[in-house]
Amino acid sequence: MAEKGVLFCVISALFFYSAFSRSLPEGFKTTALDVSASIQKTLDVLSFDPATETLQEQSITTSSSSFFTLQLQSRYAIHKSTHKDYKTLFLARLERDSARVRSLNTMLDLAIRGIKKSDLKPIDTDGYEAQAEDLQGPIVSGMSQGSGEYFSQVGIGRPPKSQYMVIDTGSDVSWVQCTPCTDCYNQADPIYEPASSSSYASLSCNTQQCKSLDVSACRNGSCLYQVSYGDGSYTVGDFVTESLTFGTSNSVDNIALGCGHDNEGLFVGASGLLGLGGGSLSFPSQIQASSLSYCLVDRDSSSSSTLEFNSPEPADAVTAPLLRNSQLDTFYYVGLSGVSVGGEMLTIPPSSFEMDKAGNGGVIIDSGTAVTRLQTDVYNSLREAFVKGTSGLTSTSGVALFDTCYDLSSKKSVEVPTVAFHFSGGKSLSLPAKNYLVPVDSAGTFCFAFAPTSSAMSILGNVQQQGTRVGFDLRNSVIAFSANKC
Repeated sequence: MAEKGVLFCVISALFFYSAFSRSLPEGFKTTALDVSASIQKTLDVLSFDPATETLQEQSITTSSSSFFTLQLQSRYAIHKSTHKDYKTLFLARLERDSARVRSLNTMLDLAIRGIKKSDLKPIDTDGYEAQAEDLQGPIVSGMSQGSGEYFSQVGIGRPPKSQYMVIDTGSDVSWVQCTPCTDCYNQADPIYEPASSSSYASLSCNTQQCKSLDVSACRNGSCLYQVSYGDGSYTVGDFVTESLTFGTSNSVDNIALGCGHDNEGLFVGASGLLGLGGGSLSFPSQIQASSLSYCLVDRDSSSSSTLEFNSPEPADAVTAPLLRNSQLDTFYYVGLSGVSVGGEMLTIPPSSFEMDKAGNGGVIIDSGTAVTRLQTDVYNSLREAFVKGTSGLTSTSGVALFDTCYDLSSKKSVEVPTVAFHFSGGKSLSLPAKNYLVPVDSAGTFCFAFAPTSSAMSILGNVQQQGTRVGFDLRNSVIAFSANKC
């Protein structure tokens, strides 16, 4: 009887699995990739010239006194590419992206090892003439050599002066280039002049904002800041408070930010950075936002979307737990439980996505990292399943960090296995094919846009986030994904 009972259970389980598999919609198993449209975008981005285009005016929507939204644009809507072909442009992106990933991992490593700001070399305050080799501070952002792909326009000071700022969920400290410049890189907007603002105010060294900096110093009673990056780029200057304006009317006062007089790095047109991380100095924390959300347009698009604060969550959103790291409050971690390819769950141990008690591991969502990084074993399982499902496509040699590429030059469109993320709680998010099979040139070479990492921490990058509104409910610790809500 016992054997019959076991046999019955096995047969029932197999029947349930088979029925479940048959009940999956075909769209969940495969997804169409418009090859022609993707290739055309690679040509358009090289010919697009912001100087000949009239960008949409910065707008603001207010449904209440606390809800406001501002435009979000890709870098190439602001800054014309200097690359002659798409492949060199793409390779440059990947090089910047790798530097950012190193930066994020170093930042977490410093926090886990308990390295405090008192252990770090102080700022050279003599005329802000810090040299790259003298910068020993922690890496508080991965926006290495301009890897921030998305900009938002912010008015700084009173009267407000419009500045394009990189948005970065991987850092907290906001900053802008300021006159007088000891060393400032080229940017799209005129460099900000503190003397022209009636709301500019220095912060004293004993303020909580100054004490919260990872690297700070004091000069004549005023707070100085330093933010350094993984490639040796940095910004150094006065830590101050200013008024920030979004659109034409909505403004917030007394926001602590860096007024950078010595800034080194190829930040590619940006005036500075708007820190959207979870730390106390980030912009959302300073305005006590209950939530923030963004929708990233295609990285090669000149169109815009929005960055929103305190907006309601869409009713059809796929939700997942928002987790935090006790060792580092900057990063936003998502409760990822699994990955499926073509409707079939991969056999991956849950521990591959979990954070341990020391703060290692876990999966962060980052607006500045382009390509999703997964632990090597997880990536290998994902790649093998995808390759198995694309046996009918012509494979070709790998490109840079991508080891799985295809020659689609003779195709107008193809069907590929659907890749989906599955979250704690049983919900899942299916990705469009263009978010994981991307062109690396204009000749029809497409690569599987995931990469392995030797780090315990995984990263969900912005290529996989494109076209999906990603919302962070800071009050209820929930992340919401809403497809086609740009």
